[in-house]
Amino acid sequence: MKERVSLLRKKQKSTLEQIFKSPAQSGIKWADIESMIKALGGEVKEGRGSRCKFLLNGSIASFHRPHTSPDTDKGAVANLRDWLESTGVKP
Repeated sequence: MKERVSLLRKKQKSTLEQIFKSPAQSGIKWADIESMIKALGGEVKEGRGSRCKFLLNGSIASFHRPHTSPDTDKGAVANLRDWLESTGVKP
């Protein structure tokens, strides 16, 4: 997985680094997260309403796309970080 992380563009690497900051940060743009997942070789599948699924390295995670604001909250960022770690992704 490190080889895929090394292929990320500057903006995508920055997004990954923001996700892994502790404590979890809010304010990460959802579109930037989706772009990073795709660049890592993952897929973004649309669900009902604001739901979406990320598929990466044989693992699936479900998230709610943020409403009224493009920014992701701290709880979702922490869950995303945990899931990325479980798939072998680290900055």
